[in-house]
Amino acid sequence: MGLNEKTRQGNILTVDDMIPPREYLTQLNSSVIRLGLAPVTRLLEYLQNPQDAYTSVLIGGTNGKGSIAATIASILREAGYRTGIYTSPHLVDLRERIRVNGEMITEEALDALIDEVRGHVREDVTYFEVLTAVAFLHFCRRKVDIAVLEVGLGGRLDATNVVKPVASVISNISLEHREYLGNRLRDIAREKAGIIKDKGVCITAAKQKPVLEIFNETCRERKAKLYRLGGHIRTRRHRNGVFDYHGISKNYKGLNCSLPGQHQIENAALALAAIEILTNNGFPVDDSAVYGGMQKTHWEGRLEILQAAPRLIVDGGHNPAGVSALCRALKNDFSYRHLILVFGVLHDKNFPLMLKNIAPLADKIIITKPESERAVSTSELAEIASLYNDYVEVVEQTGEALKRALSLAGRHDLICVTGSLYLVGEIKKAFSQM
Repeated sequence: MGLNEKTRQGNILTVDDMIPPREYLTQLNSSVIRLGLAPVTRLLEYLQNPQDAYTSVLIGGTNGKGSIAATIASILREAGYRTGIYTSPHLVDLRERIRVNGEMITEEALDALIDEVRGHVREDVTYFEVLTAVAFLHFCRRKVDIAVLEVGLGGRLDATNVVKPVASVISNISLEHREYLGNRLRDIAREKAGIIKDKGVCITAAKQKPVLEIFNETCRERKAKLYRLGGHIRTRRHRNGVFDYHGISKNYKGLNCSLPGQHQIENAALALAAIEILTNNGFPVDDSAVYGGMQKTHWEGRLEILQAAPRLIVDGGHNPAGVSALCRALKNDFSYRHLILVFGVLHDKNFPLMLKNIAPLADKIIITKPESERAVSTSELAEIASLYNDYVEVVEQTGEALKRALSLAGRHDLICVTGSLYLVGEIKKAFSQM
C-alpha cells in the first residue's frame, strides 16, 4: 500500500495567537506527520504563493539528500547566485534548516515569519507545513535566484512538493518509513517518484531493478527525462576524495569532494548533474565555480570531524543503508588504532541490522539514549550489541557518553558517534560546551 492524504501520527493542536512564535511552532509538535498537499497548498495561496517567485531544485530519496543539497547550493553560491537552501532535520538550532547564501535565517526574521504564516492559518496545520511556508516566504523576501529544497518524507505528498522544480533529484531508495511509504521497494519508489514533474527532469543514483522500472514508467507517463548515475552519469574515483565526472554533456577532471566517503562522490555526481540542468535552463555555471564550490561544500553531521586527536567524528547514519556507507568510510577513508563507537537510535529504525553491520568494527561500544520519546532503551540496544562485540558499556546521558568515550580514547584512536541525527545534534551541543 502507498500513502493516502489522511495519514497522521499524533494530534495536531489548535493554539492561541498569543503564544510566542517559537512556542506556537513547538506546540504543533515536530513528530506530527501528515502527508497531503491540500492544507499546505491552501496556506501558500493565502500567502500569494511565494514559492513561485524563484527557480527551485527538489531533492528526495532515502539517504544523501542533505549532502546533495549542500553541494548544489555551494556551487551556485560560488557562481554568484543568491541561493536558498531548506533542509531537515536540524542538529542544534532550528534556524539551520533555512539559509540564504550559507547564512541561517535570523532569530527576528524567523519569529516574524512564523507570526505572518500563523496569521493566514485557516485549518489544522503541522510543524513541517508551517516551517516549509516560512522557508518559502523567507526565500521570496530575500529575493533568491534559486532555492534548493530537501523533501521531508516520501515525496508525492510531502509539503515541499508544491514547487515546480527545474530538476528533481532522487538520491537512492531503500526500505524506510514503511508505516507511511509501504512495505516494498516498489511502493516506496512510487512515492519518491511523485516529485517527478510533467516534462521535467529526474536525476537518480538508484540501482535496483524494481525502483528503476517505477522511475522509467513515471518519466514515460509524464514525458520527463531520466538521467541515471552509472548510465548517463559516471565517476572515476582517485585518492583523497578526488574524482573525475563524466556527465550529461559536461566532463570534469580532478574534482575535490570535501565530504569524505565513496557515497559522497555519488552524491556529488548527482549535484553536478543538477547543475548541468540548471545551466541549460538559464543559470550558467562556469568551471571555476564548479571546482571551487565542490571544494568548499560543508555539511554538518555527516562524517563531520569535530576533533583531530583523538579524532572525533559524528555521522547521521540512521538506517541500514546509511550505516553501511559509514562502515565503508571507516574502513577505507580513516586510519586509527582503535575504534570507539557511541550509538543511540530511534525505535522506527532497523537498529538490529544497523548494529549487526557496525558493531563488529568497533573495539569498544558505548550505548546511549537520545532525548526523544521514540529512542530505543539502552538495555535493548546493549543486548543486541553484545551479540557482535565483547566490550559494550551503557551510559544513559549522551553528554556523559561523549565524556566517557573521550576518556577511553588514546591520541591515535577514533571515536564515531552515529545511529541518529538527534544523537548527533546532542553530541555536537555537548562538545561545544566542553
